[in-house]
Amino acid sequence: MTKMTKILLIYTGGTIGMVKDFKTGTLKTFNFDKLLKHIPEINHINCLIESISFEEPIDSSNMNISNWVLLAELIENNYNNFDGFVVLHGSDTMSYTASAISFMFENLTKPIIFTGSQLPIGDLRTDAKENLITSIQIASSKEQDKPVISEVCLYFEYKLYRANRTTKINAEHFEAFDSLNFPPLGESGVHLKFSKQLLLQPNIYNKRLKVRKKLDNNIVVLKIFPGITNEVVETIVSINSLKGVIIETYGAGNAPTEAWFVNLLKKTIERGVHVVNVTQCIGGSVILGHYETSEHLKKIGIINGKDITTESALAKLMYLLGEKIPKSEFKTIFETPLRGEMSED
Repeated sequence: MTKMTKILLIYTGGTIGMVKDFKTGTLKTFNFDKLLKHIPEINHINCLIESISFEEPIDSSNMNISNWVLLAELIENNYNNFDGFVVLHGSDTMSYTASAISFMFENLTKPIIFTGSQLPIGDLRTDAKENLITSIQIASSKEQDKPVISEVCLYFEYKLYRANRTTKINAEHFEAFDSLNFPPLGESGVHLKFSKQLLLQPNIYNKRLKVRKKLDNNIVVLKIFPGITNEVVETIVSINSLKGVIIETYGAGNAPTEAWFVNLLKKTIERGVHVVNVTQCIGGSVILGHYETSEHLKKIGIINGKDITTESALAKLMYLLGEKIPKSEFKTIFETPLRGEMSED
């Protein structure tokens, strides 16, 4: 007899966990212990569901490294007791958190599915119920007694994405997220369909899970814009504790060619600060040397972020800095896909 799949639902905060008090009109936190009473459709999914919430649910705008570690520890401490995990999270920083969790969990063999909603769970037109029900169904999906998904994903409005490929693109529509550089891993319609050729597959199922909790946030994101000044860039790259810079450049990785700009970056790299080039376009890839305006960046040893998102680049940089990767290896490791977050060369 096949044992019942067990799913742990983790509520961190955010709109999905709110219900409206119709007497006062205010929003209050939903009691997930009464989930089956409020959403009886979940009974149709062949699994057992338990829930746990952050002691103090937080708005995703207040998410930080401490919260990421707390979430990682909740999953780690319950890892052997459950077959899959569904994380309910505010949409504003969901791509950041989900990307970070993807790097923090090494040798993952179970699904961790992030979801949320644009409207509260008790709202008449809410998207919360569909997102929640389908995320649980995805997390409990198995084939030959093994989970279909064994990576960190984000599900929103009928589409399942690799979490570290996502970006929030809309604050008002139900289609709040997209993955411009990598196709969806699955879609929910009349049937739930997975693109199995795209899924990450564990090499060895009996490898011990490792949870990397030492993240280093001594980094900055610098967006290049027409008219950016020497003073602004110098002030940012001269921060004493700085260990990493993510530069959001134009198009395929292009940036100003003025001597002051190139020299500042060169000196920054020489003093051991890692500088990563990502495109500020929501789709497409950095191709260093493709144009003359990126050739100079290639020559000074800037890290090629390829088609990684800013959210994922930030998480990956924090992760690798926390692992204290030697400077001689850092560039090569960053430019190598670790969790499917960027395309192969």
